[in-house]
Amino acid sequence: MAPDLETLIVERDAGVVTVTMNRPARKNAANGTMWRELLRVFEDAAADRDQRVLVLTGAGDAFCSGADLGEGDNVAGRAGDPYLVQMRALSDVALRLHRMPKPTIAKVGGIAAGAGMSLALGCDLVVASETARFSEIFSRRGLSVDFGSSWLLPRLIGLHRAKELAFFADIIDAHQAAEFGLVNRVVPAAELDSFVGAWARRLAAGPPLALSMTKSMLNNSLAVSMDQALEDEARAQAANFASSDTREALAAFLGKREPRFEGR
Repeated sequence: MAPDLETLIVERDAGVVTVTMNRPARKNAANGTMWRELLRVFEDAAADRDQRVLVLTGAGDAFCSGADLGEGDNVAGRAGDPYLVQMRALSDVALRLHRMPKPTIAKVGGIAAGAGMSLALGCDLVVASETARFSEIFSRRGLSVDFGSSWLLPRLIGLHRAKELAFFADIIDAHQAAEFGLVNRVVPAAELDSFVGAWARRLAAGPPLALSMTKSMLNNSLAVSMDQALEDEARAQAANFASSDTREALAAFLGKREPRFEGR
């Protein structure tokens, strides 16, 4: 862990930056310090061309149990800030993750609840161990959903199931989450690291520009018309054809070898 980070462990290897929420005694509940550190680390990862994939996970036996409500006036922003200011600081973290210009993977073992569940769903891909559990816990705490859940859930699983999860705040297991469409894969706990590692390496070896534009278009897909989507695709493809990565991909295809993408 970098000496100036109190709540996160950040590791970089072969184009993959792994961010581990590191408050295991609190099941990685996020206090104001963690939210500020997540924002900083997400900004750094977005700007670092050498890091092509971000993996988000939690230390110990949990992913993230949500905001640490036990810290009173330090829920999301800075201690003493009005709650609206703190919640807007929380929103900044959600938006920075959503706008990350490279693929993101949530590696979920144990509980992902409240804003912790939203953190996982805010990633592009979610891989859960068989021991993972998920809950939109907010209503049990007298709260409405936050960290983008009101936007994410209906898009992922439809309005009625979104309301079911949000209203009842039930805890569902990994297989139920997969059935609902909340996660991409459920794997045995012993295989979670290796599975996510393999996916991350495959993405890191992919074409950064093309993947970034594909991510952006898919994220925007429900907000644009078919006409606009086709125009966006045309512009993205024009940028790709002008890139050295596409020329490299064609050369690799003709040479019967794997391409080496540089993001140019």
